[in-house]
Amino acid sequence: MSNFQILNYIYDIIDKGCDFMRVIVTAGGTGGHIYPAIAIINKIKAKETNSEILYVGTHNRMEKDIIPEFDINYMALEMTGLKRKISFDNVRTIINFFKAIRKAKKIIKDFNPDIVIGLGGYVTAPVIYSAKKSGYKTLIHEQNIIPGLANKFLSRYADKIAISLFGSSKYFPKHKVVFTGNPCSEEAINKKAIDKKLLGLSTNKKLLLIVLGSLGSKILNDKIVKSLQLFNNKEYEVLYITGKDYYEEVMKKVKVTTNIKIVPYIDNLSRTIKIADLIISRAGATIISEITALKIPSILIPSPHVTNNHQMRNALELANKNASIIIEEKNIEGDILVRTVDNLFKDVDKYNLMKKNCKDLGIEDSATKFYNVIKDMIDR
Repeated sequence: MSNFQILNYIYDIIDKGCDFMRVIVTAGGTGGHIYPAIAIINKIKAKETNSEILYVGTHNRMEKDIIPEFDINYMALEMTGLKRKISFDNVRTIINFFKAIRKAKKIIKDFNPDIVIGLGGYVTAPVIYSAKKSGYKTLIHEQNIIPGLANKFLSRYADKIAISLFGSSKYFPKHKVVFTGNPCSEEAINKKAIDKKLLGLSTNKKLLLIVLGSLGSKILNDKIVKSLQLFNNKEYEVLYITGKDYYEEVMKKVKVTTNIKIVPYIDNLSRTIKIADLIISRAGATIISEITALKIPSILIPSPHVTNNHQMRNALELANKNASIIIEEKNIEGDILVRTVDNLFKDVDKYNLMKKNCKDLGIEDSATKFYNVIKDMIDR
């Protein structure tokens, strides 16, 4: 008898009236999929204290290292993504997909969940597909305005589809769609702001936060480095998070002054976002959900190197409602960044309007909304 079968036996003899869920969560590839999954798991554990969670991810992507650190049971599938160009690698991907389906069906049968939830990434495809074909309830979540390949495929196999941005609803069957927002936004609200002193920052100056993701971007780092000196001796401070791969290179090129702080990485970024007055960042789904929920005006620089240019579409959701300013990567030259920042800090009316519009867009109880969808599906 496997460990999962033993757990099932115990589950069968436990009073069903207790706070208890059995949930399989699957997500992978990037933090934009993984951290919303963790936010949902945390919410389930907070609401249903005796719940059993199993996370199914890939064998070689970042979730395999991140998830076990949260003391979450983890099982891996060998999966690779489809190349968008003709490639023999796609033959291997298809073979792995069918192997993953067989393994996923066994995992699901042994664990016997109340529901299977997918939060994006190609690993979700065999898991949600297998769950649906095996008669289990299925729920997927789309963080971006334009769905990825996995969620497009899974839209026919998911019982419900939760979305973060209203604009993505048109890509899915209307009767399945429910608007929850991105679960990360509620987590960001509930976290305690970091002490500025711990970062060597002043407590009485405004803060511009520049963040380019955990790994950063060479092209964008090079452009920002060229204009960073223009921020010297401003009345506000600048905290620049380069990404781990580019920190040393940046430090060789930049002469740091008292109002500019440069770091490679900050763990638990939302605690730092909370102390910012203005943010320059990419336009990933997670950071957008956090800055709107925390009501932080932003200058967004969408990555032009993502599928379907979805970061630009994400950013437009904010810019079209005067909650953010978009500057395309190709246009970052000269003093455009410092001029834009200075103008925003000086134009109090415009700044406050952006802050108000962020509040109107932000979802403060996103994880709770998502949990309620899960609960409703299980109880039916």
